[in-house]
Amino acid sequence: MDILERMKRGLSTILSALICVIIGLAFGFVILFFLSLSSYAASGNEYTLKQVFDTAFNEGFMRLMKGCFYMVRRGMKTEISQAAPLIMTGLSVGFAFKTGLFNIGAAGQYTLGAFGALYCAIVLKLPWYLCLVGSIIMGAIWGAIPGFFKAYFKINEVITAIMFNWIGLYAVNTIIYGGGTGAMYCAKTTKTWAIGKGVYEGTTIPNMNILFKNEGWGAYVQQTSIAIFFAVIVAVVLYIIINKTTFGYEIRACGYSQTAARYAGINEKRNIILSMAIAGGLAGFGAGLYYLSGVAEWQPLVSTSLPGFGFDGISVALLASSNPIGIIFSALFIAHIDVGGGYMNASFFPREIADIVSGIIIYLCAFMLLFKSAIARVFSSRNDLKGGK
Repeated sequence: MDILERMKRGLSTILSALICVIIGLAFGFVILFFLSLSSYAASGNEYTLKQVFDTAFNEGFMRLMKGCFYMVRRGMKTEISQAAPLIMTGLSVGFAFKTGLFNIGAAGQYTLGAFGALYCAIVLKLPWYLCLVGSIIMGAIWGAIPGFFKAYFKINEVITAIMFNWIGLYAVNTIIYGGGTGAMYCAKTTKTWAIGKGVYEGTTIPNMNILFKNEGWGAYVQQTSIAIFFAVIVAVVLYIIINKTTFGYEIRACGYSQTAARYAGINEKRNIILSMAIAGGLAGFGAGLYYLSGVAEWQPLVSTSLPGFGFDGISVALLASSNPIGIIFSALFIAHIDVGGGYMNASFFPREIADIVSGIIIYLCAFMLLFKSAIARVFSSRNDLKGGK
């Protein structure tokens, strides 16, 4: 009976998340329809509502939903490359949620993780796996600081995390730029040096050509790094730690009630700091997976806003109810519609439509508890009907 109840809870969580996604997509299509209507009206030409609907559906909604499948060779690499850091930042936020903490500092921890990975790669020229360790350490340090203030001074982690987001961003940009002569900065491209070439060749995470042949689907993912597999493995390990270990039980106990956890003999201060350090390490690891895949370089003169992956991790965690396994799928979904947004017909629709859909879904996640209770009532009413028979 206990297994049946857990299955029902899991199913209600999945269904409530699907409701959020469906409503978000429906709102997105309505916005696309009115944008299409305004474009036709502004053109001054005659048009019909069927033309407006077809444009909104085919040039906007279907491209959004097809995502990487619209242009498979380029889209698949982009989506998988974005999904890996999204999984990690989602795990970062979700793991902190388990301790009752809101890790809004994932963006700053991601930034420090990127710095750690790139410094080890460009300056120290270490192998990629040691560069990943550097990204984890830098992210963990930056995450532990708000945890320390929370544990010992009762300062809300949201306040300190936001402050350290910006401190980390401008510190990293200043160090990398170095007045235009920094060791990590390439003045010609105004970015960090591109790894994976020349002296930096061993610093890049291997591509999937070690796993797949250049045929069938393998041809589309061959030049994509294996970073996504590391992210999935971490999610599975984190799920086991949270649900099957003593440490995971202590983390969840602190999340339910720190006072009760303290009376139960659990060191809540240690767990708060450790939880934020682990959350920071996860976000930093995500940055390492992204930049060591060779898909992008850090731009210190342009990166004046916090990395979007850090904040997108919040939506990934909320959509999955902080379940590590669910975070894998919610990250893939967010990456999918983000890639699809880039393929929409630019003459009618801006790519920011994907962000609007994501934002609506995040907003609806606040009502997931309401959706869950409604689904639970449906299950209970069916059981009552069966009992009556």
